[in-house]
Amino acid sequence: MTLGLVGRKVGMTRVFTDDGDSLPVTVLDVSDNRVTQIKSGATDGYSAVQVTFGKRRASRVTKAAAGHLAKAAVEAGHVLREFRVPESELANLKVGGKIGVDIFKVGQKVDVSGMSQGKGFAGVIKRHHFSSNRASHGNSISHNKPGSTGMAQDPGRVFPGKRMAGHLGAAQRTMQGLEVVRVDAERQLLLVKGSVPGSRGRDIVVRPTSKATRVKGPSPKAAPAKASQGAAQPAKAPAPAAKAAPAPAAKAAPAPAAKGA
Repeated sequence: MTLGLVGRKVGMTRVFTDDGDSLPVTVLDVSDNRVTQIKSGATDGYSAVQVTFGKRRASRVTKAAAGHLAKAAVEAGHVLREFRVPESELANLKVGGKIGVDIFKVGQKVDVSGMSQGKGFAGVIKRHHFSSNRASHGNSISHNKPGSTGMAQDPGRVFPGKRMAGHLGAAQRTMQGLEVVRVDAERQLLLVKGSVPGSRGRDIVVRPTSKATRVKGPSPKAAPAKASQGAAQPAKAPAPAAKAAPAPAAKAAPAPAAKGA
């Protein structure tokens, strides 16, 4: 895992490229990320950076959290996240400092995590993308039903995890491989191409993508070089002459029979 940022989802808009194309983007506010703790392998067993985002009233902070933040001389925030980073990156960070949006670059792929929008109780068609049954030809009040969910006498039960109607949304989700379209260093905003889970104003976490990206271009296997038309072709060795088949031997005529035999 590498260093990321914590922020909130502002909303969606669009930007125009130099060619006039319209790109749908999501605006992410990742300003004022404060470092509250730096963990190293010598003291904690692993290397990580703990950051906080936002603001929280002093009356809403527990005594343990208040002492932890006071030690780092950092204002209390409503979000506290930790990022695993290699030991080599810890030298550039200090407790009480800030991490800016400049750790991301235009064209970089990122993963954005957040809480998806809650949609309440939903049926199987909306929740699991089932297809509805026929609307006519003898179908009666079973248009949007899930169908059979039971079993035969053995095992005679419904297995756990069966796709059925239930609560939809309000779950932690991650959109992978989103492209950074613009980095606004002045206002500490990130504009990423695509949709981000959650409603406007909800908290999100942005990290460099962990998904392997496929490099576009020709196949790594080099095609064999074709000989140019003007290049001299090597002379081919003459084919060996075919051997003549031996002529069949003439059959001897039968001797005439002796008289008086």
